[in-house]
Amino acid sequence: MFTGIVESIGKIVKIEKEGGNIHFTIHCNFTNELKIDQSVAHNGVCLTVIKIEDDTYTVTAIHETLQKTTLNNFKKDDFINLERGMQLGAHLDGHIVQGHVDQTATCTGIIREDGSTIFTFQYDATLGNVTIEKGSITINGISLTVVNSKKNEFSVAIIPYTLENTTLNSVTVRSLVNLEFDVIGKYIAKLYSIR
Repeated sequence: MFTGIVESIGKIVKIEKEGGNIHFTIHCNFTNELKIDQSVAHNGVCLTVIKIEDDTYTVTAIHETLQKTTLNNFKKDDFINLERGMQLGAHLDGHIVQGHVDQTATCTGIIREDGSTIFTFQYDATLGNVTIEKGSITINGISLTVVNSKKNEFSVAIIPYTLENTTLNSVTVRSLVNLEFDVIGKYIAKLYSIR
């Protein structure tokens, strides 16, 4: 379980393919605090630490994960948003995030305003996921608030701090991002569709 508040930006220092899996080795500032079997969200994708060496750690993405996320697109030296699992008793500053990416979306617009940046994303609505105005959405592991919610499109307004301290600053028009829709909203949508 995560909050969608990015803790650090890591750098991918090694990528190894093994069958249908990919092993990512990442350098970050909290590697010395990690343990084997610990869950870490990588651009919103929950992956398990399998190896720790000096100031790097390694995680594995299986074929299923690679098919539903943007992890396949990463290259050596790319940067990635990181968050360790939520601690019981700590503040929940974002929203409840599972680290299970529902689908990807494409950035269709970026508008720089005085004091904020508006990003617009389009996604495949036939998969049954929905956004609501002022609801929560996780983009590349970042907990954000939806504005301009439409059937297959939404926008988010980003403050300068978030833009400077996450990998959103590298998102351009046509960039692909990971989406995790609000878990409570997903349950309500599922119950509604059953009736």
